[in-house]
Amino acid sequence: MMKTATKVAATKVTASKAASGKTAAPKAAGMKNFEERLERLELLGEQIRKTDIPLDEALKAFEEGIKLARTLEKDLEKIDSRIEILMNSAEAEADESPELELFAMED
Repeated sequence: MMKTATKVAATKVTASKAASGKTAAPKAAGMKNFEERLERLELLGEQIRKTDIPLDEALKAFEEGIKLARTLEKDLEKIDSRIEILMNSAEAEADESPELELFAMED
């Protein structure tokens, strides 16, 4: 029981750091934070499914899970938007014919 409580406490600290975004390398750490938050959400889901968990703990886990789910959804929307922009810019570049000459050749 003590090991589980320690693991949950460590996970909460990790999740709160991930949510705060306090990292040295924002791009690489951003994905790591996303993964950490997703793992925390999965852990909370497992906790809630237990039949021996007290109601107040289940409610706290549910509330935390809802907050995590919302932040993860926002992150996914941002990622989706970035992918759409990248895909559209790649299509635009492919559709444009290259201009080989800057000035028309005059004889």
